[in-house]
Amino acid sequence: MELSPMIARYITMTNYEDLPDEVISFTKLCILDYFGSAFAGAKKEPIQMIDELVKEMGGEEQATLVTGGKSSVMNAAFVNGAASHIVELDDIHKASIIHAATVVVPAALAMAEWKALSGKDLITAVAIGYEVCYRIGEAVTPSHYYYWHNTATCGTFGATAASAKLLGLNEEEIIHALGNAGTQAAGLWEFIEDGAMTKQLHPGKAAMNGVISTILAKKGFTGARKILEGNRGFFKAMSEKYDENKVINRLGEEFKIVENSFKIHASCRHTHHAMDLMIELVKEKQINVADVDNIIVRTYQVAINITDNVDPTTQYASKFSLQFCTALALLKGQGGLDDFNDATLWDEEIRSLMERVKVVVDPEIDAAYPEKWGAKVDVHLKNGSIITKQTDFPKGDPENPVTSDELIDKFMKLAKDLPIEQRKIFASRVLALETLDTISELFESVKTIDSLG
Repeated sequence: MELSPMIARYITMTNYEDLPDEVISFTKLCILDYFGSAFAGAKKEPIQMIDELVKEMGGEEQATLVTGGKSSVMNAAFVNGAASHIVELDDIHKASIIHAATVVVPAALAMAEWKALSGKDLITAVAIGYEVCYRIGEAVTPSHYYYWHNTATCGTFGATAASAKLLGLNEEEIIHALGNAGTQAAGLWEFIEDGAMTKQLHPGKAAMNGVISTILAKKGFTGARKILEGNRGFFKAMSEKYDENKVINRLGEEFKIVENSFKIHASCRHTHHAMDLMIELVKEKQINVADVDNIIVRTYQVAINITDNVDPTTQYASKFSLQFCTALALLKGQGGLDDFNDATLWDEEIRSLMERVKVVVDPEIDAAYPEKWGAKVDVHLKNGSIITKQTDFPKGDPENPVTSDELIDKFMKLAKDLPIEQRKIFASRVLALETLDTISELFESVKTIDSLG
């Protein structure tokens, strides 16, 4: 059977009643975590530019913007997707290398608010969206990831799946929606070479394109039926090696959303393993930075491809520098949102320590990727001794989890521009989404959302 029809059948056949309690609870945490990043990102300059764009272009007031006000469903997905990615604290799935929340949740939120759907509808759509994009991401990883940003490319399918569920598309319509989603899937890594703002277009456009594909399909607009496995389709065009079976193996028998990882450091996930190890050293008081001669970070090739930057010149570039993040974590003992700023970027002590950080590929760690995003760090001291630490799973992975209380605390900190009482009410409503008759009830609890933009 062709892949798109199988995915379409899965989407139409999966309902709220099919979700295990664990999946329902976990999905709500993913949605809350999304909002923390979105609220924190709303005021960032690139997001303000995107917000200005959509407001200049205009749009029916169908869905809420985290930057304030309302606009069309497409515009809301665009703005809210971009906003949730910029502070680098959004979730991540190891096997597919996708930040699903930043593409799936904004598309689903906009659609659910527009159609006055319930919290149960939203939970179901988000779980389905994660499932679809994760499976497609796993099928093309890791070869796809060298040039293509999986969140943008594979994420487009997840946004489409969630939107299609909410709009009530039938199987034939979903096939066409997926076809048109795949032809719009894009997002190149070249922006990382000069720290361009382009990365924020990736989740925003993926969420927006998912909405566009779904609404057009509902109107009868057709798309390629074999967009994934076709001779000129997604797999052959955008990956050197792929595994179609990963799309359909145990589809409907498991929910991959519970494999999701959450971020606690405000930087690229490929830096977190080393940061965790440095912070452990600080907490254990094993080291005095003045005694450090050099640090060798041994990790997997992809981490080096994305984060080997010995001289970041912008705050955003510093989040993609394994050398900077390692030095920052050792010197500050943390790597939260407020730790990445111009002061730390040009801090002489951090810069000096960065010069002594070397990153290399470890064959064993590389072979275990992407199932394990590990690192081994050797800290060479001036007295000749070496302190070695290793991890296979950064903090926030399912194998090294954060608690629900930690995620709630993360949301409260990221949404700090909202009054404390509104944050508490908003979080409680997200965690009780299944009781909401309409998604508008969620946004009604945030009376000052306009102050974020």
